[in-house]
Amino acid sequence: MKHFTLLATALALSATAHATQVDVHDPVMAKEGNKYYVFSTGPGITFYSSTNMVDWTPAGRVFEGQPKWAKSVAPSFDGHIWAPDIHHYNGKYYLYYSVSGFGKLTSGIGVTVNKTLDPKSRDYKWEDQGMMLQSIPGRDLWNAIDPNIVMDDKGTAWMSFGSFWTGLKLVKLDASHTKLAEPQVWKTIAARARPAFTADDSGGPAEIEAPFIFRKNGYYYLFASWGLCCQKEKSTYHVVVGRSRDVTGPYVDKDGKDMAQGGGSLVIGGDKDWKGVGHNSAYTFDGKDYMVLHAYETADRYLQKLKVLEMKWDKEGWPVVEQSELNRYRSNLVR
Repeated sequence: MKHFTLLATALALSATAHATQVDVHDPVMAKEGNKYYVFSTGPGITFYSSTNMVDWTPAGRVFEGQPKWAKSVAPSFDGHIWAPDIHHYNGKYYLYYSVSGFGKLTSGIGVTVNKTLDPKSRDYKWEDQGMMLQSIPGRDLWNAIDPNIVMDDKGTAWMSFGSFWTGLKLVKLDASHTKLAEPQVWKTIAARARPAFTADDSGGPAEIEAPFIFRKNGYYYLFASWGLCCQKEKSTYHVVVGRSRDVTGPYVDKDGKDMAQGGGSLVIGGDKDWKGVGHNSAYTFDGKDYMVLHAYETADRYLQKLKVLEMKWDKEGWPVVEQSELNRYRSNLVR
């Protein structure tokens, strides 16, 4: 019996080692029933399902084509819908998403709604609510991409977003969660130095994007990605964090520096095996906290892979994600 058990374990490990890993950008996750769902950047927004957060099955695409309004906002839009965020509210799932031209301020954030995430359910139907927010060159120095929704302790929804330029912003949503609240309340919650006289059509070297706000133990934790994404071996993405007692900030790092003034404490970065570790989301499932992100695997032609890493907390209440988790964890694609 012992030999059989050892053989079975060896075979299982061998199968896992040779399984194809899930290839995603900008992953976000939700759980419905006993299934987890991961949504990611791609044509139509690709998504996957799993019962264990390790073995993932392709589940389809949210859009069969592209949002009707996409080309009017971003003429160079190539069909890849960026950086979704999944939000459950009032019995429905709200999927926020971005359309943009790469490296341009021609961007917009939209939202589509569904009663269920299960494509096999008879209630499954995404209903696009259209564009919520737009950035326009010559008018704006912020980029309308990378949305994330957080509910404050009063039940009000806020959307953080942004990339490069003048950093990450926060705006209040109305009760429908599909429109901005009136009057609009805006805050800059994180930014990096943008040299004077940088051309308005350039994002500049202010490498920050992908905000995600996670509530824990009376704090709002703002995660952000610094560095460059999508450059394969040249990718420098890494995750930083600050926290605040108030959803509108200020978010300060471990040294007390405001993230709006360039602050941010490192949570996890790349190494020789994994490059461009970032664009994270964060969740609590069954009593454990997880950080979900993508990373480029050096040994596999720098393809981006899904990572679901356990997130712990130090004695001062700051998030801790061990670097060794990157090499230990494998997320397998099952067809």
